[in-house]
Amino acid sequence: MKISHIITGWLILTGLVITPFAWSDDDTGRYSRRGVAMVDNPLYKNECTSCHMGYPPGLLPEASWIKLMAGLEDHFGDNAELDAETHRIIKDYLVRNSADKSNYRRSQKFARGYSGNKVPIRISELPYFVHEHNEIPTHMVKGNKDVRSFSHCNACHRKADQGSFREREIYIPGYGQWDD
Repeated sequence: MKISHIITGWLILTGLVITPFAWSDDDTGRYSRRGVAMVDNPLYKNECTSCHMGYPPGLLPEASWIKLMAGLEDHFGDNAELDAETHRIIKDYLVRNSADKSNYRRSQKFARGYSGNKVPIRISELPYFVHEHNEIPTHMVKGNKDVRSFSHCNACHRKADQGSFREREIYIPGYGQWDD
């Protein structure tokens, strides 16, 4: 048997063994993917990214998006009100793709663990977010002129706009690659 046939067989077998771990069937029959779905709504991108990063809908549960969209007249200190049709389209997009409706694994983690009685409108208030960021010293974020807040995800998550928040892709400005 040629060495190339052995290598080819090994690569095929490895692919068959690894693939189920990258894509796993969830209880709805859909495939769960790693990460968070990218923002793919042009109207949402146009309206919301003019002021801040376009947060993927899979970072907040449905109740949070509904509450957030209901209070755009005071959107974290700014008036972000929209005309009725734009508001409806964006709200529908956010709700339809919210963390609790997503088939992406990281989104599903964002959807778990918060009390339905207290609906958070900040991603940084969700238990999963707090757990994932608890080892980062405050001075590296709030005391960092290039980051300033945990709400500026894309300051450290270099592929946030692609829906990737993997730890190995974190680069904290002024400190370098994050490695816990």
